[in-house]
Amino acid sequence: MDRTLCSALLAAFLLAAPGAADAGCDDLGGEAVQGGLLWGRVPPGSRVTLDGDALPVLPDGWFLAGFGRDAAATASLVVSGPAPCERMLSVSTRDYRIQRVEGVPQRTVTPPPGQLERIRRERELVVAAKARRLEEPEWLKQVVGAFRWPATGPISGVYGSQRVYNGTPGNPHYGVDVAAPTGTPVHAPADGLVTLAEPDLFYSGGTIILDHGYGLSSSFLHLSEVGVAVGDRIPQGGVIGAVGASGRATGPHLDWRMSFLGRRVDPQRLVPPMPKP
Repeated sequence: MDRTLCSALLAAFLLAAPGAADAGCDDLGGEAVQGGLLWGRVPPGSRVTLDGDALPVLPDGWFLAGFGRDAAATASLVVSGPAPCERMLSVSTRDYRIQRVEGVPQRTVTPPPGQLERIRRERELVVAAKARRLEEPEWLKQVVGAFRWPATGPISGVYGSQRVYNGTPGNPHYGVDVAAPTGTPVHAPADGLVTLAEPDLFYSGGTIILDHGYGLSSSFLHLSEVGVAVGDRIPQGGVIGAVGASGRATGPHLDWRMSFLGRRVDPQRLVPPMPKP
C-alpha cells in the first residue's frame, strides 16, 4: 500500500468516533510485514498479546503491534477480556540489501580494548532510554498517523540492509539514512519527550532519542549538534539538532531509527515518500 494512503487511512482509523465498532482480531490496520506496525481497537480493559508478549493498550482500546527485521512468517495475536479472540497473522518477509562501506576508521570497526568499557556504558544508556514507557495517548494517536521526515535529501541507506565495513560484516542497519550537508537542521518527526541527548557516543556520535509514547521511540544518530536536553518536550517539527558525521560515519547524513517495545521498526514505512528537491 502507498505510504501516503496508509498514513491517511491510519489517521482516519485512529480518529474514528468513540462509538465505532471495536476492531478486535478482525479489522486491523497497518502492515503485518517485517519492520512494520499494525494497529487495532479492542474494548477498554482488554489485554492484547503478540506471540505471548503483552502490547500496550490505550485507555480507549487502541493498541499497536510491531514486527522486527527478522520477524517470523506467522504471529499469534490474542485478545482476552470482554471480547476475547485469537488470530494467526501472516507476516510478509522482505529482501534486504548488502552494502559494502570502505574507509571507516579501523578503530571503530574493531574497537581497541580500552574502548570496550565506554561502549558498554553507552549501550546501557541507550537501553535505559528506550525502556521508558511514557503514557501519552494523544501523542501516540497523532504520531502514528502523521509522521514527517526529520530531514530531507537523498536516501543513502535503508532499513534492514547488511553492511560490510572494510570487509568485516557489521550488524544489520536498522534505520533510514538521509544524506544532507553538515549543519542541516533535524526536526522532530512527531511530538515526543527527549530521553537521551548525548553529544559523542562511540558508534553513533551525537545521539538523541525521542519517546513518542507507549514504547514507540525515534533515534537520531551522527549529529553534529545536539540542541535538546533530557526531559524536554518537543512538538512535531521542532528543531532538535543538526546533521553531521560524528561517530562511525564516512560522510554527513542523518541516521533515523525507530523502536517499538524493543523491536526495530522501519521509519520509512510511516512517512510519505521523500519530497523531491
